[in-house]
Amino acid sequence: MAPLPIPGGLLVAIEGIDGAGKTTLAHTLRDTLAPAGTPVALSKEPTTGQWGMRMRASASTGRLTPDEELRLLILDRKEHVAELIGPALARGEIVILDRYFPSNVAYQGAAGLDTGALLKANAFAPRPDLLLLLDLEPRVGLERIRKRGDKPNHFETSDNLDRCRSIFRGLGLGHTVVIDATQTAEAVAHEALGHVREALAAKQGHPD
Repeated sequence: MAPLPIPGGLLVAIEGIDGAGKTTLAHTLRDTLAPAGTPVALSKEPTTGQWGMRMRASASTGRLTPDEELRLLILDRKEHVAELIGPALARGEIVILDRYFPSNVAYQGAAGLDTGALLKANAFAPRPDLLLLLDLEPRVGLERIRKRGDKPNHFETSDNLDRCRSIFRGLGLGHTVVIDATQTAEAVAHEALGHVREALAAKQGHPD
């Protein structure tokens, strides 16, 4: 018998500074949860849509103004919510996001915009049922970026990542779990999966 849809779906957002292991965790969660039968939609922000690609290009060509970054990210997110996130949740699916609006608040907040105003600008975006915050020092994140053969971009400086980390840790959004991202990828995934299963149990109306 096929698993029943999750009432309202389950929205899981994975956040943290660059090098924290978000993408690795997102794929591990998808690969672990999908075989159980409930459809899993995996996506990331900025997306590969028209607005997201303009934002992505700025990582290598040079930062835009914080206001222009915000404009592009909001346009991208509205499209993302309308075309993928909203419909998948309505179908009762698990939606896993590699970055979401908290990154918008952290990175543009670190660039000087008011974090309260940034949260207000994102009021249209569905709130995560579970926000997994992968936390580590910028020094470690930058070491990982270099180790995988990448060169840190305009967003990935120690000072900027330190400001972003502070904002992430101070957001105080509901359903947030902070995970020590200095652990192995396997340990992070094990801890995160436990929290996802608890969130699923709560959504489906029975204890884990």
